[in-house]
Amino acid sequence: MAVTKQQRTRARINHCAMRLTIDRGLDGWTMEDLAAAAEVSRRTLFNYFSSKIDAVLGTIGSPTRSDDPTAQAAFAVFVDRGPTGRLVDDVAVLAGPILADEGFDPENVALRRSMLTCSTRLIEAMHEHFEQTADDIVALILQREGAGFGEERAHLMVRLLVAVFDSAMRSYLATDDPDGTDLVDLFVAHLRTAGELLG
Repeated sequence: MAVTKQQRTRARINHCAMRLTIDRGLDGWTMEDLAAAAEVSRRTLFNYFSSKIDAVLGTIGSPTRSDDPTAQAAFAVFVDRGPTGRLVDDVAVLAGPILADEGFDPENVALRRSMLTCSTRLIEAMHEHFEQTADDIVALILQREGAGFGEERAHLMVRLLVAVFDSAMRSYLATDDPDGTDLVDLFVAHLRTAGELLG
């Protein structure tokens, strides 16, 4: 999936917000400082993020927060039972737009880990951020499969996907060449392995 100008700007702002938080602490900088660091206007900054915590955490490519038309189209295809018609395979395809905005490269992963030691508020906000995204994915599954699928089953599926993602992330961080490794491809490979193990 091609990276849009908006995604690059969002990623730059997020990167600067993490850097400022590590260097000064969450309360040691202002949104004006962030706008200057990211080389954007205050108005542009607030078009992307409404608060410091939002800027630090970034956005996950969820159906309720993504402004990327390609991602929105992928979510619509998923809800319409595409692109393969098999739920697990289609969730694997959905991983691309869900992870696209997150900037999972080795530097950003290291920044995120360092940043989360700076503030308990950030840890709490990250947990809320994750829970909202999980709820968004559950809602997508239920839209696609219908209420008869069961909310509990949808939540279980998301929890299993999180475990698979954690496994893929561990492999990603352990690789000798993270710059040449695609996290989405790793996630798909680990999801396939999980399917074989559970099948």
